[in-house]
Amino acid sequence: MTVIIETMIILFLLLGVFLTLVAAFGVIRLPDVYTRNHAASKSATLGVMFILLSCFLYFYLIEGHFSSRVLLGIAFIFITAPVGGHLISRAAYHSGVKLWGKSVRDDLKNKK
Repeated sequence: MTVIIETMIILFLLLGVFLTLVAAFGVIRLPDVYTRNHAASKSATLGVMFILLSCFLYFYLIEGHFSSRVLLGIAFIFITAPVGGHLISRAAYHSGVKLWGKSVRDDLKNKK
């Protein structure tokens, strides 16, 4: 049973590291502030949540220590990071930052 638990923890950790790496590449490679913000808020949020989940599972299942702080950290990041990303994108749009030239659709164009 311990091997299965350790494998599950390692998989969650590797998935979190991969998603965080994807977010970093997205911030570097994507063309405008909106797509970069999307990569930073969505992928990084999932990456950090998987890393914290693996941390929680390790300490709970292997060490026998229940950490409510890690669970609160997961909940806090799950709630605040996407909302913060959305607000940053809205602020950029309302301050006049242009969309990428190949953007197909602007849903907020007529809603000012």
